[in-house]
Amino acid sequence: MGSSPSVPEKSIHEFTVKDNRGQDVNLGIYKGKVLLVVNVASKCGFTDSNYTQLTDLYKNYKDKGLEILAFPCNQFLNQEPGTSEDAQNFACTRYKADYPIFHKVRVNGPNAAPVYKFLKASKPGFLGNRIKWNFTKFLVDKDGHVLGRYSTITAPMAIEADIKKALGEM
Repeated sequence: MGSSPSVPEKSIHEFTVKDNRGQDVNLGIYKGKVLLVVNVASKCGFTDSNYTQLTDLYKNYKDKGLEILAFPCNQFLNQEPGTSEDAQNFACTRYKADYPIFHKVRVNGPNAAPVYKFLKASKPGFLGNRIKWNFTKFLVDKDGHVLGRYSTITAPMAIEADIKKALGEM
């Protein structure tokens, strides 16, 4: 049923990823922040509701310590076909996304981004650790540990209570 591969990293803060222009970003800059990490796509049936609600969550909680980290992914029916910069322009123009849109990544398979290997190993899904579709969400605490994993069909606003708890508001 898809056991989780072992990863040596103990915190998301140990990873370096690429921004949408290919520059390194050390995720250690997010120490002390609650993170919502999402694999996004611009041509998915879940795009509108997810981007709209992610933007709302970010507006409501960014000043309280929430960061949303969006990773475009083209592994699911080619629903993110453009460049990483295209993905950022789409999210920022159409949905007023003010949170970082990183470089396109693979979330499954042998070439999956190391940060996604870590996320999946930390919180396997219902049927193993494979990500099933776009807009799978991982909630990460201030110390970089994965608190929860939410499927595509879980709307971002549906995890607001978990975000508030992670921020220490509940």
